[in-house]
Amino acid sequence: MAEQEYTIGEKTIVLEGTKKIPIYIMGKRYEVLEGLTIMKALEFAGYQIKRGCGCRAGICGACATVYRLKDDYRLRFGLACQTTVEPEMYLTQIPFVPANKTTYNMDEITPDVSTIEKLYPETFRCLACNTCTKACPMEIPVMDYIQALMRGDIAKAAELSHSCIMCGMCSMRCPAEIQHFHVAMLARRLYGKYVQPKAEHLAKRVEQIKAGKFDWMLDELESLSDEELRQRYKDREWEPEPYDPAWKPQDTKYLILE
Repeated sequence: MAEQEYTIGEKTIVLEGTKKIPIYIMGKRYEVLEGLTIMKALEFAGYQIKRGCGCRAGICGACATVYRLKDDYRLRFGLACQTTVEPEMYLTQIPFVPANKTTYNMDEITPDVSTIEKLYPETFRCLACNTCTKACPMEIPVMDYIQALMRGDIAKAAELSHSCIMCGMCSMRCPAEIQHFHVAMLARRLYGKYVQPKAEHLAKRVEQIKAGKFDWMLDELESLSDEELRQRYKDREWEPEPYDPAWKPQDTKYLILE
């Protein structure tokens, strides 16, 4: 069971009595510990994962996995570092999805439908079948952001695709052969450069940095020994969980608000 195993750092500790379950990796049957993630199960089975492992934290999208469960016709999708193995799981890894990435100069394009049409014309072949959404391990409404792009709604597309990890499973399943994750990245870039309101406080802080207002902090850190730096890191204040917007650190020496 899942509660039978826990992790210390990168080391998995398995408690006595944990059962083994059968899974199939690339067509071959293995007995692995119940409660492991697919990635840990692969390693338990003897595989050395040199590609397709990435961050191991559900962020990079490098460990996309396709699998089926016993007596279930549906093709399922997940990340090997997050998805827990199930009995009789039949799986295979998809460490890389080939896709053509268009090059462009952000200063020479505009945030409208004509840009999408010019750079990724296959976007407009969308059949609205929603297969892309069903394949997304992040449960992103992929078809919805593609439809938003077809309407020229850059802001909506950027919002809906925000959690994309670029694994490419949407494109693998798309009958129209759309490169969803690349066009979504374009949408977010257009939104960030042209549509999103400018953060005046950020511009102000950048000017303060250029003017050297924070140089004394860096000088102070550089003057400390390794032991002193480690102690500061150990003694640092933590933000409360859940976060309280009214929270402020007790030591306000480094809190520059103006």
